[in-house]
Amino acid sequence: MKTNRKAVALGDFDGMHLAHKTVVTGAENVIIYCVNNEFSLLQKSIFEKRFESAVFADFEKLKDMSGEDFINKILIDELGAEVLLCGFNFRFGKNASMGAFDLREYLEPKDVWVRILEHLDYKGEPISSSRIRKCVKEGEIEDANKMLGYNFTFESEVESGDKRGRTIGFPTINQKLPKGLVLPKFGVYESRAEIDGKIYKAFTNIGIRPSFKLEEPLSESHIFDFDGDLYNKTVRIELLRYLREEKKFSSINDLKEQLENDKSSII
Repeated sequence: MKTNRKAVALGDFDGMHLAHKTVVTGAENVIIYCVNNEFSLLQKSIFEKRFESAVFADFEKLKDMSGEDFINKILIDELGAEVLLCGFNFRFGKNASMGAFDLREYLEPKDVWVRILEHLDYKGEPISSSRIRKCVKEGEIEDANKMLGYNFTFESEVESGDKRGRTIGFPTINQKLPKGLVLPKFGVYESRAEIDGKIYKAFTNIGIRPSFKLEEPLSESHIFDFDGDLYNKTVRIELLRYLREEKKFSSINDLKEQLENDKSSII
């Protein structure tokens, strides 16, 4: 009997949360086959760096394919799967016509093993991408991070801003939020910034800055103990804890006092 079998993990893997990781770690040297490539919890650019064995499906090619064709043409012929790993709720084929147990019934007579993983709970309920997205949208970032197994993270290029922050001792970097990523609740977060592989404490405002009325949401981070030019560089931001909602300030002094309070709550 062959023991060193080629394993393929199946799923959408949006964010690669803790429940996804139980699927991926079900075998050695597993190929991660991402069926749906809409990543709302972790950017594809970061996903590719973290999971080098990932293969991204052409969803247009798959959407009208029957379940049997998906098994034979993609899983067996294209990927050479000898072991398949998936969650109990995995669906595939046109109109999601087949599920995980259909996969097992179809393939095990052909000596292809199918391992079906049960759900993983957090606070008494199953972990899911939709549940994590809800937490991010509602500012419950600590719960989201626990279900993800890492801090909610994004990266983008630093853009030129209005430079108001540096006039009151709080220089910031401005970044557009990546397209497709779930939009966190507007407000100020304790955060971390990764610059050239080094991690810095920070706080990040996500939103439209009511005092200055931006037209589209922006990420604006003040990085502790850093002095340097980051324009046009890509910086990675992790959100750790929701501190407060956005506020409109009546004066620059009121804004400065609030920023000092935000910083002291982190240090």
